[in-house]
Amino acid sequence: METSGYIEELRIVGGHVALDFVNTVDGDLEGESRFENLRDYGDLIAWSGRVGLLDPEDAERLAREADREPEGAEAAYRRALELRDVLYSVFRTLAEGEVPPSRSLRSLGGYERDAISRGVLTAGDSGLQWEWKEEWDPALPLWPVVHAATELLTSGDLDRLKLCAGCHWLFLDASRNHSRRWCTMEVCGTHEKARRYVEKRAARRDSQPRGDA
Repeated sequence: METSGYIEELRIVGGHVALDFVNTVDGDLEGESRFENLRDYGDLIAWSGRVGLLDPEDAERLAREADREPEGAEAAYRRALELRDVLYSVFRTLAEGEVPPSRSLRSLGGYERDAISRGVLTAGDSGLQWEWKEEWDPALPLWPVVHAATELLTSGDLDRLKLCAGCHWLFLDASRNHSRRWCTMEVCGTHEKARRYVEKRAARRDSQPRGDA
């Protein structure tokens, strides 16, 4: 199964897999200026593999089955985009200090019930954990994202949830004093500093007295 190639270049900076999933759109998800990185089901598989939610064997199996049943794969892809809208609504609202819409929370609750009904609680070296290993479920990449999102929402980490002042991506602020404004200093932070520098120089230039013509 072919992919668009955008996933390989996508920045993974959210600090949490659910936020990284929301960040698969560049720009404001609710605005007109946006760029879609998840172009099809192949991209969904590629993203899940890149962030460690699918091992190579499961990714190859899903790709083969998707080629055999393209309608199921397309339906799962559309559902992934719907889930991303729900997660964006919930997490962005929280990042802005507001209460998430009840409709979005109900939708997320429905996704979580579906995820748990398809999961298996297993014992591993690191303790108990949920696993999703159905033989053919095109929505398999969604379930660990959903469960991770609900775990984040019920954790004590929401005070670190931020909305990047530059690109509007979501991230968990791991700085010591929780004062970070950008998803990464190397990209958005640098752009913001450069913009401020240009504005200051322009303001300084405009404030200087002009000589007579």
